[in-house]
Amino acid sequence: MDSPPAPALGPVPPAEGASPAMAQWFAAKAQHPDALLFFRMGDFFELFFADAEAASEALGLALSFRGEHRGQRVPMCGVPAHAHEAHLARLIRRGFRVAVCEQMETPEEAKKRKASTLRREVVRLVTPGTVTEDALLEAARPAWLLALAPGEGGAVGAAWLDVSTGAFETESLPAAADLPGLLARLEPAELLAPPDLAAVLPALAGERATEAVPPRDAPGLVAAAYGVATLDGFGAYTAAEVSAAAMALDYVRTTQRGGPEALAHLSRPMPRGTKGVLQMDAATRRSLEILRSERGDTRDCLLGAVDRTLTAAGGRELASRLACPLAEAGPVLARHDAVAALLASAPLRTAVRDALRGAPDMARALGRLSLDRFAPRDLAAIRDGLGRAAAGAAALEAAGPALPPLLREAAAALRPEPDPAPELGRALVETLPARLDDPGLVAAGYDGQLDGLRRLRDDARGAIAAMQLDLAQAWGVASLKVRHHQQFGYLAEVPAAAGEKLLREAPKGAAGPLAPVHRQTMANGHRFTCAALADLDRKLAEAGDAAAKRERQIARHLRGLCLGAAAGIGGAAAALAEVDVHAAAAALAAEGGWCRPEIVEDRPDFAVTAGRHPVVAAALARAGTKAGGGAFVPNDCDLSPGRRVCLLTGPNMAGKSTFLRQNALVAVLAQTGMFAPAESARLGLVDRLFSRVGAADDIAGGRSTFMVEMAETAAILNQAGPRSLVVLDEVGRGTATWDGLAVAWAVLEALHDRLRCRTIFATHFHELTALAGRLPELSLSTMRVREWRGQVVFLHSVGAGAAERSWGLHVARLAGVPKAVLARAGAVLEALEERARGLEPLSEELPLLSRAAAPAVEPEPEEVSEGRHHPALEALAVLDPDALSPREAQEALYRLRSMLDDAVFAPQHALSSPG
Repeated sequence: MDSPPAPALGPVPPAEGASPAMAQWFAAKAQHPDALLFFRMGDFFELFFADAEAASEALGLALSFRGEHRGQRVPMCGVPAHAHEAHLARLIRRGFRVAVCEQMETPEEAKKRKASTLRREVVRLVTPGTVTEDALLEAARPAWLLALAPGEGGAVGAAWLDVSTGAFETESLPAAADLPGLLARLEPAELLAPPDLAAVLPALAGERATEAVPPRDAPGLVAAAYGVATLDGFGAYTAAEVSAAAMALDYVRTTQRGGPEALAHLSRPMPRGTKGVLQMDAATRRSLEILRSERGDTRDCLLGAVDRTLTAAGGRELASRLACPLAEAGPVLARHDAVAALLASAPLRTAVRDALRGAPDMARALGRLSLDRFAPRDLAAIRDGLGRAAAGAAALEAAGPALPPLLREAAAALRPEPDPAPELGRALVETLPARLDDPGLVAAGYDGQLDGLRRLRDDARGAIAAMQLDLAQAWGVASLKVRHHQQFGYLAEVPAAAGEKLLREAPKGAAGPLAPVHRQTMANGHRFTCAALADLDRKLAEAGDAAAKRERQIARHLRGLCLGAAAGIGGAAAALAEVDVHAAAAALAAEGGWCRPEIVEDRPDFAVTAGRHPVVAAALARAGTKAGGGAFVPNDCDLSPGRRVCLLTGPNMAGKSTFLRQNALVAVLAQTGMFAPAESARLGLVDRLFSRVGAADDIAGGRSTFMVEMAETAAILNQAGPRSLVVLDEVGRGTATWDGLAVAWAVLEALHDRLRCRTIFATHFHELTALAGRLPELSLSTMRVREWRGQVVFLHSVGAGAAERSWGLHVARLAGVPKAVLARAGAVLEALEERARGLEPLSEELPLLSRAAAPAVEPEPEEVSEGRHHPALEALAVLDPDALSPREAQEALYRLRSMLDDAVFAPQHALSSPG
């Protein structure tokens, strides 16, 4: 969730003594005290009191004042009604909720009921999870409203829906510990939770949760929303899922103020279990940067690197698939078949993508039509979208019977029945006005009654031109112009001098219906009317009003036509998105030389030849040869049975983290249904994916970097199994050397012996390589490094074997560590190496490591050396014989002896803490 916490609003003064209009404001504000109130007054939405102060600061508007209330000036600011969406978008992103209070009648209607002020009502509450306007939405990302409800035994029910498209799903989480993964997967725009649940779930710490309470009769509420007596036909739900679904439905109905109509476009809630889905926790998603990078942007992440979709709906579908890959062979293979067919035929792929290009967002247009919050462009989106769908169906059908099942089904869905597109095409003009109130929506010839009204209106315009000529002659003012004004209707405008003359004396021939009547004085002229002009104005207004009313009636008829075909339109929109995703995957594979992965269902294979990191490779391709850019170096990875665990050593900056992540992302892409960035890939299905790469602390939660690392490692050890894939980087680095080595050793053994999962384990603890002879399925790999003319060259390639050095001082030099510090580090490292080799007596340790012993000048790069030493020597070096009791000395001797025992190198002895 990216929205910041909602800013607190100031207090509202008492309503006593308010004017009639302000009394309406106070009444509406009392209903929504925690929301900004957009109060419609004519052509503006006005804000008052503390709302005005908060909005003026957030939007950069000038703060003015409107009269007084209880002796105090009333702060006020406003935004034009025709441009309010842009301001709403900024407020929503700042964390505000906005209640929209509209005028529900015209001034004429208010006069008929003899009211002193227009009737106003709050028509909707705009919140991050309930917006439908394009200006408030991210085109290629869903806007999920997520509701949570407590279940039995610590379970949590979850339901999430997208008001803009109607998508609706539920899931039962076995424990609260599963919630962070769901939040990371969905990235909800808004979260609903009961106060008691929000208080006890650590995953909600820092999240902006709107308080909501599950309705008493949750099953009845959900069933009533869909007009059924029972939910049995919808699927199997837990009680907590139903409670969460009822919360979400109730919230939508409340915010939209539309009664049952507000829920009509929502699909039936689809229960989603964890079966058949690749499970990833929040730490893994964050580590792999699937939907956004660790910096929060959407460019340098997996989605940004692989997205070749051409439609907004296709972009949303791709994001959903990457966030929730499959774990069943059948559906994965079906998707691969679709991509393969489009990859194999460039003409088919081109024809399909040409049909998709520029297709409007039918799903969101249909959502606005369902909520009766539509504009002419939404009718056009259905018209043009169905036209694109038909073109896409024709392109697919041309491929013949060899088309894979998913593409055949999509082609059929792209031709809905009934199809409102032909009538929409006849009814709508090509270029539509922005608002329903603007004329020019309906094409000529579609409706005879409208055509007649338009002729009358247009003929009257000709009459206005004739009237202008008559008045100019009668009043003796050749420059007279008849113009229309919003407030006064049609008036005759004359220059100032002519106007003064008309005011002094009536010109000859101006008696009767042409006699001038003064209406307004301007700085450079005057405005007049007359009986004849007023009569013509009335006839014009009646004809124009009748034509506008008829156009609105036709627009509502077309809306009903679309809603009557909503199921087919929704199916076509979903099919269009699916075809877009498959065609985009094929285009990506053709562009990058990606391969179709071979999916193995009954064996935990994992063999990738010349694999690449899709995000890093894309970044290098963009960079070219600038600033160290260049071609990505591909690498093989084999974690198949017999070599399930890879122990990867090598220096920093050599590419260990990239290698870890790229193999995890190969699994994500393959099980999403896309091809793999490799020459070949043979993959056994992964049921759970774990990635712990990179260091991070949790300051807000009071957890150190090492604590976070251990918590994430614990999650792996408690949940991984034989079908899992685990990539781990530098386990144990955040604590003392011996502690860290002990933890890393034990974790590596558990992954190999007990969990038996496919694993890449990167480390700087070279001592772990000793396990290669004891763990039969452990293989050693290292990042290749070369020295050339005193410089270290990172080859970014993986080879068999173990690293002999860490090259830490070289990396420090590249990072800009001062020369004097590097020189001192080189001296210290040399002393440590000599001590480890036993070349210097302990009595000389302090002089050797004193500052005076440091060389005065920086050594050449090849003189800054590093080496390895035996752990027994390190343990011996820290012993103080004079401080040990006889028993402690005996125990220390046994520990040192066990470390040097090459015949049986028992890890439980080797990793004992030195005395």
